[in-house]
Amino acid sequence: MGPGWRAASAALVGGSVAIFGGLRRAALAVPRPAAVRSRPSRAWRWRNLLVSFAHSVLAGLWALFSLWHSPELLSDIQDGYSVSGHLLVCFSSGYFIHDSLDIIFNHQSRSSWEYLVHHAMAISAFVSLIITGRFLVAAMLLLLVEVSNIFLTVRMLLKMSNVPSPVLYEANKYVNLVMYFAFRLAPQAYLTWYFLRYVEVQGQGAFLTANLLMLDAMILMYFSRLLRSDFFPSLRKGSAGRDVDGEKFLID
Repeated sequence: MGPGWRAASAALVGGSVAIFGGLRRAALAVPRPAAVRSRPSRAWRWRNLLVSFAHSVLAGLWALFSLWHSPELLSDIQDGYSVSGHLLVCFSSGYFIHDSLDIIFNHQSRSSWEYLVHHAMAISAFVSLIITGRFLVAAMLLLLVEVSNIFLTVRMLLKMSNVPSPVLYEANKYVNLVMYFAFRLAPQAYLTWYFLRYVEVQGQGAFLTANLLMLDAMILMYFSRLLRSDFFPSLRKGSAGRDVDGEKFLID
């Protein structure tokens, strides 16, 4: 990648940050359910989740369409390239930067530190992909997770809303589990196998492999939390009486 393309990519990332900043302001106009209005501490979290939902819909469907439209990319995970994939990585990099700044500037770093760690990993990995132009297909596969995040975010919004009827939450609970397997666990497992078997453990390859293994551990931890929360609530520990209104957890 030449200096001009890198500068253009940096501008795209900056533009993405601005877009999500605009979405955050637009979220202020979205009507809030009574359960959120009655607890001011939930306002930031509600708005943050709405922006997260917008990113999940856009990035998840973008990644799905790009791979469906160009399936030949899957045959060259290391050096395969598409303009759509490059733009997608720039777009999501902007979201992760924006969300990190939103957490920090709203004094949520302590309660949302898991997100900051996750975002730091994603941003550093995506920047390396943008600079080198390599492993963009791997990033597209990883961003399929955003399809799963659509239903995960809906789950959290429903919990905050205290929806009177549990039918919608129950239906989403099972759809969320299926999507978690299909778009989070499966792509992650495949990429981990691929990197450990085919990618050189040096330079960028070593850096991305380390990031991937750390993400494996995080995903398995979040999956165990999800199962305990939605399917085995009797196994939950230490949650009684805890006020998480202002906190942003990947799974709670």
